Amino acid sequence: MSFSSLCVSRLKAERKRLSLKQADAATLCGVSRETWGKYERGLMVPGGDVLLSFALNGANVQYILTGEGGGGMVLTRDEKEFVEHYRKASLVVKAATLAALTAGNSAASSISVTGSGNRVAGHDFNEN
Repeated sequence: MSFSSLCVSRLKAERKRLSLKQADAATLCGVSRETWGKYERGLMVPGGDVLLSFALNGANVQYILTGEGGGGMVLTRDEKEFVEHYRKASLVVKAATLAALTAGNSAASSISVTGSGNRVAGHDFNEN
């Protein structure tokens, strides 16, 4: 097994999934476009620094190297930053964040109020 026989197509697939051109991926990873092209043709093998840079820009390096993890959710840089802050936050901040993110989602449609004389919290009502 070699990198070129197993990983070349996945490296290219990850670049395309991120909507990057070869030149864009090369710039993000600190190599020339020519070098990136050689990675994708299997003529060169990207080193750890290149793969780390690619991962920090959203690539799923586990998928590139092993072929596993491609079906999972890959976070963007913004999403990673959000998760990092969320994990460090207090329980109160986490609760407020969840409330803010889910606000606007409609309440369960299975709730119904029937009969007479009922009051629904959160709505205006007039008593006669």
